[in-house]
Amino acid sequence: MKLISARVQNYRSVRDTGWFDIEVGKTILVGPNEAGKTAVLEALQRIHPPAGVRGFDALRDYPRKLYNTDIQSARLDPTRIPVVSVKFALEEGDRADLPSGFEDVVYCRTVYLGNNTADSFEGAPPLEVFTEVVRKDLLRLAAHVDTQSASGRAEADPPPSAALDAVVDRWVVGSTTIIGDRAEALRAWLDAVAPYVDDSDAAMDDRHTHLLELTRISADRETAAKALGARVPMFVYFNNYFRVRPNLHLDHFARRIEQSLLDDERYDFGYLCLLKLLGFTARELADLGNATVSSDDPAAFETYRSQLDERSIKLNAASVRLTSEIRSVWNPDPGRVEADTLRVLADGQYLKVVVEDDLGVEIELDQRSEGFQWLVSFFVVFFAEAADNHANAILLLDEPGLSLHGLKQRGFRQTISRLASNNQTIYTTHSPFLVGPDELDLVRVVEMTDRDSGTKVHTDVTAGDPAALLPLQEALGYDLAQSLFTQQRNLVLEGLTDYWYLDATAQLLRDAGLAALNEKVALVPADSAGKVVYFATILHANRLKVAALLDSDNAGDNAARQDTLVHTLGNKNILRTADVCPGEVTRPEIEDLLRATLVHLAKNDLGWDIEAVAASQPSRPIVDIFVNEIADFSKYRLAKAYLRWTRDHVATDLKEDERGAWADLVSRINKALK
Repeated sequence: MKLISARVQNYRSVRDTGWFDIEVGKTILVGPNEAGKTAVLEALQRIHPPAGVRGFDALRDYPRKLYNTDIQSARLDPTRIPVVSVKFALEEGDRADLPSGFEDVVYCRTVYLGNNTADSFEGAPPLEVFTEVVRKDLLRLAAHVDTQSASGRAEADPPPSAALDAVVDRWVVGSTTIIGDRAEALRAWLDAVAPYVDDSDAAMDDRHTHLLELTRISADRETAAKALGARVPMFVYFNNYFRVRPNLHLDHFARRIEQSLLDDERYDFGYLCLLKLLGFTARELADLGNATVSSDDPAAFETYRSQLDERSIKLNAASVRLTSEIRSVWNPDPGRVEADTLRVLADGQYLKVVVEDDLGVEIELDQRSEGFQWLVSFFVVFFAEAADNHANAILLLDEPGLSLHGLKQRGFRQTISRLASNNQTIYTTHSPFLVGPDELDLVRVVEMTDRDSGTKVHTDVTAGDPAALLPLQEALGYDLAQSLFTQQRNLVLEGLTDYWYLDATAQLLRDAGLAALNEKVALVPADSAGKVVYFATILHANRLKVAALLDSDNAGDNAARQDTLVHTLGNKNILRTADVCPGEVTRPEIEDLLRATLVHLAKNDLGWDIEAVAASQPSRPIVDIFVNEIADFSKYRLAKAYLRWTRDHVATDLKEDERGAWADLVSRINKALK
């Protein structure tokens, strides 16, 4: 199953994040210090944590300001206070043991402050309610079985209807759902009276069957919840405090484990993961370091030699695996000679982690940089925690690669993408180097504008606190700075959403063989129509070919009329959306080139229904309609929804006039920048 959304409530700085979407691969949480990013990851881990992770503790984890009034006063029951809730979409393997009607449900799980859990479903057969019709059916059936059982029942024995009265004693017509203990009690009564139902009375027999069916839905829900609950992936949390130290005294460590003296969990966690990765316990390695065997006993000597060979092979295998992964990030250039080799060695009672350089010199791990030590520790913990039942784990990485150089972080970003192809990954970061310019749709902004409202997580790229968006601005700025003067052909766009629409749609057309945007054209978002002239002027001054694409709204018109822009580019290199827009829109923006598609996906994917208004007002810009009809409309959310749509669709899924308009636009861009 795949995690698709999450919500955290009532946990430390978090009152309620609200529901936020989780990507199939990696999801990036950005935000300033003290926004609550770590709290969100820590809460998520409790959905299904590895062994040894403590559960929620009301004293430590409930928002401190509310503890006295809610918990200490016993006004609220911790077992009824939700902390973390998630939703999972089912994959093919999850459906095998599910009852009919549950094959396409969304499975939901909530963990409460008391560490109890509750399962629910979206899209499952609805629960039955104790309606007036059900009440009358039960009364008629009870009267029938009372009559049928009268001849064989002692006068002092209560009739079956008395047992039914006890079952439904506190049921409220119209609101009580037939679920859990209520469903079981009713099913038990129906089973008990089944022998008294007259088979020749078809109506009564059908009534009994129908009432049994009402209880089956509850049983099916329990069956589905049990089957899916067993398949919930492990949530593995990793932060910067988990380190693998270069030297470990095996016998001392084994005795501390045996005597339960691992009081510094963070310090020892790296050692425990390293041993788990190697496939040995500390005691096994310690005993091998102490063993002495006489060569006069061939059998004992052979056993000892075999154990040493096994240790050597496993240490070597772990060393090779770690070296390969670390080189892929530390020295990602395939043309560079890879010299550094990581070695895990057993020397008597010492387990050593050393690095061999290109001269063959072995130095201990703690003599390398903080960034290199962090990287080694990360892979040791991940490989150990991702073994066995963690193979499909969800990774929660808190500020990964914080001590890595910026360029190493860019390489590590690709490593996270590789990990996320098999393990959904959620990570927090302040670094612009860990947010790719093409990954902004994967970003969730975490902010806390004040302590009373607590931490909020935004699925769209918006925030009230500018500091929350700083990593995104820096990521775009860095990418722009790197690419601004490297391409001979540059198309300046008004903003980021224009970039998304053009890049994604051009790829659809290329894949379909309908049109091919020149791959040498760099797309440069300028943040607003008014800034297009500055980007165009700077690029043109560096003797680069430049064109601009402007909407045909007021802002685009004002930019297009600027003398500096016209003088710099000339009219033929100022492209306007009105030149290619199909239909009757009078002042089209780039969204109007995808008018029908955006209206359709906004309704289906975002719940924004403007179909009737858009159809009745064909000359009105589509964004203008969205702004007036949808209270929480965001151009970023609409563009991100389109990006997700293009991943699962092809060019022929666009309307014919849309394909024609975009093919025309691509042709004009190629011509302007030929």
